[in-house]
Amino acid sequence: MYSDNARGAMLMVVGAAAFTLSDTIMKVLGGELPLFQTLLWRGLAVSLALAALAWHKGVFTVALHGRDRWLISLRTLADTVATWFFLQALYNMPIANMTAIMQALPLTLTLAGALLFGEKVGWRRLAAIGVGFIGVMMIVRPDAQGFDRHSIYALICVALVTTRDLSTRRMTRSVPSLIIALANAVMVTLLGAVGSFFEVWSPPQGVNIALLGATSALVVTGYLVTVMAMRVGELGFVTPFRYTGLVWALGLGFVVFGEWPDLVTFLGAALIVGTGLFTFFRERRLSISRSRALVRN
Repeated sequence: MYSDNARGAMLMVVGAAAFTLSDTIMKVLGGELPLFQTLLWRGLAVSLALAALAWHKGVFTVALHGRDRWLISLRTLADTVATWFFLQALYNMPIANMTAIMQALPLTLTLAGALLFGEKVGWRRLAAIGVGFIGVMMIVRPDAQGFDRHSIYALICVALVTTRDLSTRRMTRSVPSLIIALANAVMVTLLGAVGSFFEVWSPPQGVNIALLGATSALVVTGYLVTVMAMRVGELGFVTPFRYTGLVWALGLGFVVFGEWPDLVTFLGAALIVGTGLFTFFRERRLSISRSRALVRN
């Protein structure tokens, strides 16, 4: 029999794989369908699936406070805009590079928490954040010939997703996760609908319909199993398995697109993952110490 932590870890690995596979399919579709129409079709499928699940769970009856509504709106706006920047960068960068850059989120969240909310961050974690950002710069390489606006888009995406996650962190625990996910899916669908008016209409056919269905199913699956992973296992044990998404990105990038990062990119990714793990486990250790101190008092 597997322990709860082992099940949680396996679910997190499945979630990371699902999201990375979805990104891979979106990158493939980028050469086949207009961007906003792709968002429209996928958004419709994801929204319908999440709405059905939310109705089944009865979450529409949950009353939301005014502050939570504002935070959900801010989170939804940040994530919707981030989706556009993410896909623009993904379509024009190796998927492993983009995935590695997104792994810097634990670092940006820690730094933003300290700057905006006065959360205490010691010199060790500050040093780790600095090293992690060096890793990001090694991947985007501002002084290299390959640096262009898409590299900037990737960095803007990190900033927007950081805003999204900070907004989520400030919500009360009574806000259903399905409501948050559904609000985001609906907003992305609206973005796709509005943007598609400025594109030449190109209805998906054949294989592209199947790919749209697959990426929609993978997004919903990734969301569900990630939530399950957090609820089954201990947060401190399960969360680091998110980094397996980078392994999936390396393999899929090579198999599907013939992409393989160079040594500098590998080293940058290693710095990001290593410092992210250090930051996470340092925070966990400090949380345990604070809990023990409260028990003693």
